[in-house]
Amino acid sequence: MDDVRPRWARHCRGPRPGRWRAARGGGPAGPWWVADDGGPAGRSGAGLPWASTVWFTVFVCVGTRFAAKGQPGRADLGLPAYLLVIAGAALLLLRHRHPRTVALGTALTTAVYLAAGYPYGPVLFLGAFGCFAAAVAGHRTAAWAAVGLVWASHLLVGHWLYRWLPPRGDGPAPWGEQLFVTVLVVAVVAVSELARVRREQFARVRAERRAAERRRADEERLRIARELHDVLAHSISVINVQAGVGLALLDDDPEQARTALTTIKAASKEALGEVRQVLDTLRAPGAAPRAPAPGLDRLPELCEQAKGAGLAVAVTVDGSSERLAPGTDLAAFRIVQEALTNVVRHSGSRTARVRLGRLPGTLEITVDDDGPATAAGRAGDVTGGGNGLVGMRERAAALGGTVEAGPRPDGGFRVHARLPLRPATPAGPPEPQRPDAAHAADTVRDQATEEES
Repeated sequence: MDDVRPRWARHCRGPRPGRWRAARGGGPAGPWWVADDGGPAGRSGAGLPWASTVWFTVFVCVGTRFAAKGQPGRADLGLPAYLLVIAGAALLLLRHRHPRTVALGTALTTAVYLAAGYPYGPVLFLGAFGCFAAAVAGHRTAAWAAVGLVWASHLLVGHWLYRWLPPRGDGPAPWGEQLFVTVLVVAVVAVSELARVRREQFARVRAERRAAERRRADEERLRIARELHDVLAHSISVINVQAGVGLALLDDDPEQARTALTTIKAASKEALGEVRQVLDTLRAPGAAPRAPAPGLDRLPELCEQAKGAGLAVAVTVDGSSERLAPGTDLAAFRIVQEALTNVVRHSGSRTARVRLGRLPGTLEITVDDDGPATAAGRAGDVTGGGNGLVGMRERAAALGGTVEAGPRPDGGFRVHARLPLRPATPAGPPEPQRPDAAHAADTVRDQATEEES
């Protein structure tokens, strides 16, 4: 998939892939502190947050310089103070990789700054930022310990240790300052906990979305496999039977062999057309298929194909002939098709009976043959393990119906399906497919075209 970022952004290390994904229509990426892998921002990238750290360092230094003008009783800001602030801010470069170390390091830097008697100001946000990063990353103990270290050091310095610490002649700090620091500590803890909870919520939502996407992809693969199996199994069975007839009669009865070859050509052409129709819906998402999906109206055509394979089919319809909903109509046709294919492949009987009964709210489908099972049928375990029977059961279950298949007490084999009836409503456009599904569609379609030519 092409990278839609600008050229300069492609060479940056540590981008925000969630933001780019949201811009490309991939869904919300969550807040800036949540990375795509469910960890804190930057954890999955190899780069360091240089830009934000530099801006924060400049803000702390300049802001503290301005705040010092209103605090004449504090120690003068000099080179040691600025070096202390810059050293503490430099630790924030590692806040995504080592959040606990950064939280404790910035808290210790803030405590040393306060113990040195330097002016209050934005420097207090230094420890708050480190504690916030640790809490968001899930290291609550380290974050709370760092916050407690800043609060306890300010209390000790302001009310007990001020006699031995600069500036000289300083008295005890007013309790209003301690109240301000306490409020700041509580605010930092509250904001950090809120951010952590939100991060976990976004991570959980993202995991559920990915699981749902995987589930939809698995269901789509299963649907395509089932559809292709149902399309090909019947036609290939007819081709196989007619190929055997043609080989057996090629020398003795060339005219009958010619008829078998004609049947093979017609069956293969129809199979290729249905395969192409399935693949067209994958290649052109949102576009209507060029041919309608097969339904029970094509049952006479299906019986003619079975007749070409040497199977006589008798059809009985009980109830009204009202058109079914597209999904039910397709499932009913595929169930009958697969049942007749099983008779051709696994039964020695050359006759089959199809009965369609429309009851209130239910369509019943019964396909009987008189058997007995052939050697291939006994080896293929037609009573439950074949892909065809599994596909029939999956189609019926998707509509809320059931399929029962097994030997009859008087001999032969029976497939009995019950499908709930729903109003016939136009089918909505298919969901957009992924690029890999479209590529697979192209490949299979090309192979089908080569076979046809």
